[in-house]
Amino acid sequence: MLDERKLAVLRAIVEDYVSTTEPVGSKSLVDRHGLDVSPATIRNDMAVLEEQGFIAQPHTSAGRIPTDKGYRLFVDRLSSVKPMSAAERRAIETFLAGAYSLDEVVARTVRLLAQLTRQVAVVQYPSLSRSSVRHIELVSIAPQRVLLVLITDTGRVEQAAVDLPDTAEPESIAHLRAVLNACLDGHRLADAAATVSGLADRIPVPERANAGAVFSVLLDSLAERHEERVVFAGTANLAAPDFGKGLRDVLEALEEQVVLMRLLGEAASPSALTVRIGAETGLQGTSVVSAAYGAGGQAVAKLGVLGPTRMDYPGTMGAVRAVARYVGQILGES
Repeated sequence: MLDERKLAVLRAIVEDYVSTTEPVGSKSLVDRHGLDVSPATIRNDMAVLEEQGFIAQPHTSAGRIPTDKGYRLFVDRLSSVKPMSAAERRAIETFLAGAYSLDEVVARTVRLLAQLTRQVAVVQYPSLSRSSVRHIELVSIAPQRVLLVLITDTGRVEQAAVDLPDTAEPESIAHLRAVLNACLDGHRLADAAATVSGLADRIPVPERANAGAVFSVLLDSLAERHEERVVFAGTANLAAPDFGKGLRDVLEALEEQVVLMRLLGEAASPSALTVRIGAETGLQGTSVVSAAYGAGGQAVAKLGVLGPTRMDYPGTMGAVRAVARYVGQILGES
């Protein structure tokens, strides 16, 4: 275990290196951080930190830079993340509150995260399997064709055209719509399929053929989706030299939805932060800060940022958590 002074030295090295991008020497630590000990003592502490793998010397006669292990300890020992200012919180709330649909919420969120953190932002769409039915609409678009619209509690909208075997009267469409909403409203999508299968008895016999066609398409919509939608923004931030040889792997990861999903991890409780550093991500020189978002204590998806290990962890963690919290509030109100 490191004593408090060595932890303070490590913390100072991380903060200076993140700020300046230059290896950090003992004299600059004393000058900038008021550690109240001599440069010789700091050099001894740095030697211990280097021996234990928390810092490294990039080349002879240079100062020291943090290693993945050093960043990990720095993050694990953070007493708190950097809070957003009142002005920043108002700006986030105002920007996200202007969204009029789930697509707009996701689009604004990913742009906002990229701007706040100057990293690559990634936002996962809410998973249908974690959502509940809010409303089902049936709209007649032809005598034997209706539009089925499924709206979830997370604001996600699925729609599909249904070809009917018989001509449908407005009254029969209205009755079918009422039955579907009465029986499915508030049900989790994962459980709603079983309910749909038992609805035929509630439909008059002459209308069951049309209802069966609607039920079939609805069951397809309710089926668990293995594909997940992930959007990202801020790729211009990759122009920073920090990634080095790992840049190609990062670019390839951004092209693969499955890889992005893995990097974000599994959704935990809303606003809970996860920080994966360096080798923990499987991408050289890369860190990922992510958080789940959702409403009513239910996590429905994750969002986060991907950037170099040399990142402002307290500020990035504060931004990710704040945005996740506001997105959850918006979904809860929608």
